[in-house]
Amino acid sequence: MRRLVRPLLLTALAACCGTALAATAEQAPQGRLPGWAVPQSYRLAFKVDPAQQDFSGTTTIRVKLTRASDHLWLDGSELKVSKVTITDGAGKAHAGKYVEVDPKAGVVRVDFGRTLKPQELTLKLDYTAPLNAQLQGLYKVSAKGRPYAMTQMEPISARYAFPGFDEPGFKTPFDISLTIPTAEVGVANTQQVKEVPAGKGWKTLTFAQTLPLPTYLVAFGVGPWSIQTAPDIAPDAYRSRPLPLRGIAAAGEAQRMQHVLSETPSIIHALENYYGFGYPWDKLDVLAAPDFAAGAMENAGLVTFRDWLLLLDKDSPARNVQGSFNVTAHELAHQWTGDTVTTAWWNDIWLNEAFATWMQQKVTMEVHPEYRADLDRVRGAQGAMRNDSLVSARRITQPITGNGDIMTAFDGITYQKGASVIGMFENYVGEKTFQRGMRAYIQKHKFGNAVTSDLVDSIAAAADKGEAFKQAFHSFLDQSGVPYVQTRLEQKDGRTVLQLSQSRYLPVGSTGDTRRVWGVPVCVRYGTADGSKVSCEMLDKATGSMVLAGASQPTWIMPNANADGYYRFSLGRQQLAGLAHEVGQLSDAEQLAYADAVSAGFQHGDLDAGDVLAALKPLTHSKIREVATAPLTQLEWIYHHEATTDVQRARLQTWVKDTYLPRLQQLGYQRRAGETEDASLLRSTLAGSLAFDFRLPEVRAALLGQGEAALKRKADGRLNLTAADPDLLGDALGVAVQEHGKPAVEALIAELPQTSDAALRNAILGGLSSVEDPVLAGQVRNFALDKQVKVGEMAMLLYGSRDTRARRDAMWQWFTAHYPQILARTGSFSGGRLPSLAAGGGCSPAEGDRLQAFFKPRAGDAAGIERGLAQTGESIRLCSALKAAQDPAAILR
Repeated sequence: MRRLVRPLLLTALAACCGTALAATAEQAPQGRLPGWAVPQSYRLAFKVDPAQQDFSGTTTIRVKLTRASDHLWLDGSELKVSKVTITDGAGKAHAGKYVEVDPKAGVVRVDFGRTLKPQELTLKLDYTAPLNAQLQGLYKVSAKGRPYAMTQMEPISARYAFPGFDEPGFKTPFDISLTIPTAEVGVANTQQVKEVPAGKGWKTLTFAQTLPLPTYLVAFGVGPWSIQTAPDIAPDAYRSRPLPLRGIAAAGEAQRMQHVLSETPSIIHALENYYGFGYPWDKLDVLAAPDFAAGAMENAGLVTFRDWLLLLDKDSPARNVQGSFNVTAHELAHQWTGDTVTTAWWNDIWLNEAFATWMQQKVTMEVHPEYRADLDRVRGAQGAMRNDSLVSARRITQPITGNGDIMTAFDGITYQKGASVIGMFENYVGEKTFQRGMRAYIQKHKFGNAVTSDLVDSIAAAADKGEAFKQAFHSFLDQSGVPYVQTRLEQKDGRTVLQLSQSRYLPVGSTGDTRRVWGVPVCVRYGTADGSKVSCEMLDKATGSMVLAGASQPTWIMPNANADGYYRFSLGRQQLAGLAHEVGQLSDAEQLAYADAVSAGFQHGDLDAGDVLAALKPLTHSKIREVATAPLTQLEWIYHHEATTDVQRARLQTWVKDTYLPRLQQLGYQRRAGETEDASLLRSTLAGSLAFDFRLPEVRAALLGQGEAALKRKADGRLNLTAADPDLLGDALGVAVQEHGKPAVEALIAELPQTSDAALRNAILGGLSSVEDPVLAGQVRNFALDKQVKVGEMAMLLYGSRDTRARRDAMWQWFTAHYPQILARTGSFSGGRLPSLAAGGGCSPAEGDRLQAFFKPRAGDAAGIERGLAQTGESIRLCSALKAAQDPAAILR
């Protein structure tokens, strides 16, 4: 009986006072915070001087406590909290305690000092914190020697800026105020509504309350910003008020944002027309960040970008101009899918990123069809398939087991695979039907959260589809891998029947299991007497078939009509040769799918190098840049990894020279008046590949001439970087670095700190990354750790000089010797990239072994290293296996 006394007493107390959670008895949450404490609103007050190393803040959170407890859990990292005040529902205030329970994960506990019953509380936390040096949270950057402070909160970096519930599922309104030096400019998510003096040399800016947002979309910036005000975006059928539009950049730079500001209204109108829902925020600012960890960030009302994407002029590289439009369309699409409707947890981040990628392509095709976003979609899917062929590949809806899984969720699987799967099922149900489902989804969940099943159910309802459709959709979301559809033609009773089977695509050397089934909407184009037809079938079992009505005798087949399907296909040598003769009848997208099928067959071990050269040759005659250059990636691999003799390398060089050099010479090495952006892009692609990968003397000589001209000093002592074609400047400097060595390297290292133009900086970095001399390569890598190189620019220097085993060995030795400095500079945000930075491009067992030996004991150094190690290590093993399986003699066949 005595053993029952304590349990009975606890039961009686719980019945009297409600279930209480004791701080000393509860383990710190791993992953998500518990749901019994829910934020209702935030008031954020910051005091920020970018010239200082620290800032201070006061965070006030209204919290609904749904069960009795003597504490609650928050997220906070590197915050020095000096005071915690807890005000209960009756208005009584008392002191609380802030306890850093898991500093590495950023999990903290606030102790109440006594058990409180369920009620609404107000927490007020006063704190100081450093301005972050690793481009996360509230961080410090410089431009032309002047300091700025700005934010990057996604995915889990808001905890570096303020204590809170740093999860996407908690959406609340935010009130933001900034106390900043009088001479500085402050911007935030919403319009400024008040400015008052705040003591000598200070002012306080107050901004309008936001609509409900998660912490990762809170944004603001402080510094000597210049602002370019554009005309308001006119009202339309879905928005009754004009939309204020501004461009924000470092001092003196905002006037260079005219181009992007002129393009923005067309993007907003296209998005409003698609979603049937007006842009929801009270203004739109686009900000060119002097340094940035990501490409861009969709903060509600204050969208931030790498500066080179927004600062454009007539001489900007064509890739920057097209990239600017595409990235702007992506981030603005997020204002609906991501900001208005937010994923409930990071395992469903594809609901944000895949849909923004898919929607960007749709907007680009509407506004700039000449940019060929339809082909970008296909190439993006094929890039994702390379990663998705790894056994270590993530699922689209990957379960989150820790911060590392959150950090590494922003990859090609989430973005490009997700967008391709969306497009595949959009094609299956029809564009208008899919749009009805998307509109219903946005309306139902606006200013709230959603999960994957919400979206799939909405599309299924619009299409009047049942569980089979949902299962097919989920089969691509809930399992990793690429379907491999194999085909065989048969004649039965006078009909042409295509037998289908599916398995998981795995390249040579993979240890994975091929037995896997998806619900694949297979669409096949086939030859008829008067052209071609398309037949579709849902292949949701291991085998199936379809009748090709009206097929010619004999016929040819393209097993991925319009390249709408996220799958690879196998034809066999005979059918592949037959399709090669019909390439001209295929659409541009289908020709890209054909190129991928050739590469997939090679990596699967079904084709050799001779087969590849023959099968890809027909594509090189295409007038479409993306199609004509599609063979280059596979040829580059064969050249660097399979060709073992001078004769074999000469054979590949001759193939490339005969195929591509006349086309480059026809374009010339300088922009011509009135030429298209596509011509500039083709020139850049061909010149870079032919000069560096295949080392054609004619191309290198032409680029060297431009590089030498760019390295000549002007009267003011600066380099004459505008002497080269803007699209070729980086390549021209790269050839000059390879040919002239130390003087060229030192000239570029000296020039970079004096250059603020983002496009010119990128070209300088690109030139330096091409260095080949071992001693100079070490000098360039050391320079990557210098503060003159921005944190976001480091990778450009460190990913270069690794196209041979000797150069990769040199990089490995440097990386392991400087690992602490690299880790300190890149920070936790880049943990998943560190193994690739160290050994990416490796193609031998020894390289894989040393990678594992080095990183396994260091997997806990930064979130994401473990997954990065698995994927980089597997890629090295597969490259090595493919190299061993191929016969180099086939190159000469």
